[in-house]
Amino acid sequence: MAEITAQLNRLRLAPRKVRSVANLIKGKDVAKALFQLEFLIKRPSPHLIKLIKSAISNAEHNYNMVKENLYIKDINIDEGVKLRRFKAKGFGRASRIQKKTSHIEVILAERVPGLKGTTVKQAKKETGVEHEVKEIKTEEQTRKPEIKTELGKEGSKMGNLGKRIFRRKVI
Repeated sequence: MAEITAQLNRLRLAPRKVRSVANLIKGKDVAKALFQLEFLIKRPSPHLIKLIKSAISNAEHNYNMVKENLYIKDINIDEGVKLRRFKAKGFGRASRIQKKTSHIEVILAERVPGLKGTTVKQAKKETGVEHEVKEIKTEEQTRKPEIKTELGKEGSKMGNLGKRIFRRKVI
């Protein structure tokens, strides 16, 4: 069973903050993890999205694996070098500030071992050049689900005005 890795070194975020986001997606399917990270409002999210997409492309290109079969086996976050700075204090003193960095490694594995992607080779008659074409998803398959929210009851014009005015803070 092949494991695919991708690394991100010297990310200028503290490892503690990156671990809190990474623990949410450990063990999940790749598509679900990317979907969850896309809507998470934390600083490490875009960096982890980019790293996971890199690992997916490594798997598809180098090992001919299928994206839907991959899951995040492990994410290792290690501490990188510390940038040491100082902050001026009173009476001519200085205090040290450590700006921490992170090293992130993502390990992907297959749910069903040995499942390979299919590429269709097409030959052009005029030029004689072969092209590899992968299956193309339709717009309906790639579209994100719509979020429907109910804004209020249609019956009354006042809506929830009474509830808002007489709302109590004690629970």
